[in-house]
Amino acid sequence: MKIVNLIEDTKGRLGCTYAHGLSFYVETQNHKLLVDLGPSEETLKNAEKLGIDLTEVDIVILSHGHYDHSGGIMAFSRINSHAPIYMQASASFDYFADDGKEKGDKRFRYIGIDKKIVSLPQVKAITGDHIIDDELELFMVRKKPHELPFTNNRILVKENGKYKRDDFSHEEYLMIRDEGKCVLMSGCAHNGIPNILDTYKEKYGSFPDEVISGFHLMKKRGYTEEESSIVEDIGRELKKYPTTFYTCHCTGEVAYEIMKRTMGDKIQYVHSGEEIILR
Repeated sequence: MKIVNLIEDTKGRLGCTYAHGLSFYVETQNHKLLVDLGPSEETLKNAEKLGIDLTEVDIVILSHGHYDHSGGIMAFSRINSHAPIYMQASASFDYFADDGKEKGDKRFRYIGIDKKIVSLPQVKAITGDHIIDDELELFMVRKKPHELPFTNNRILVKENGKYKRDDFSHEEYLMIRDEGKCVLMSGCAHNGIPNILDTYKEKYGSFPDEVISGFHLMKKRGYTEEESSIVEDIGRELKKYPTTFYTCHCTGEVAYEIMKRTMGDKIQYVHSGEEIILR
């Protein structure tokens, strides 16, 4: 299995753009697929620099309904109109970030997808779990006994003219079976990576060999002592699993370093343009 980070928030391979967002290219025995398409068509330019032909992609997965994971979809559709794009129907809702009272009239910032995406003929809007084939399955999280990421607090959905806390029912997760391995891929893990892993275990009877996901722990203004402790606790929890974790994007480098101290070689950061080698 070949997995390449096409774009994320930090500098990686020389010449690849890095920006707030996420996209992975994956080759399995039967598929060439994309999990998310980053914040813009810079994702496509990075793919070209890396020698990846996106016209050969046969499946696209949109992990959830935010611009930084969907911004390259319209540009992609112009060069590849045959690959189905799987998304939860609710990924098209109106999602906003609350940037604080100090922003005044600009407090609520739209972070949803380009509405033109919904009209693409290749889009397959699904509801709930979905089996694509013997290699690929999509699933949802419904039970959430573990705490959600504290950075979720400022993310909202607008319904009937009113803002309310997003419950992330638009977030889906990809399970890949290939070459004797089971890999779990997520975008931001807004529903909390321990909750996602519990759901995976309940659904498939074991834990994945690898998890590739952002953990949505990044903050712009630094962490309080309590928040640092929460991140450390998440690292301790993840260390218990028989799983190797690859993270990036919304985890943030500071949170990654906190988790790395606890998890050691069970966690790695994947920068823009870098390839994940699974052994």
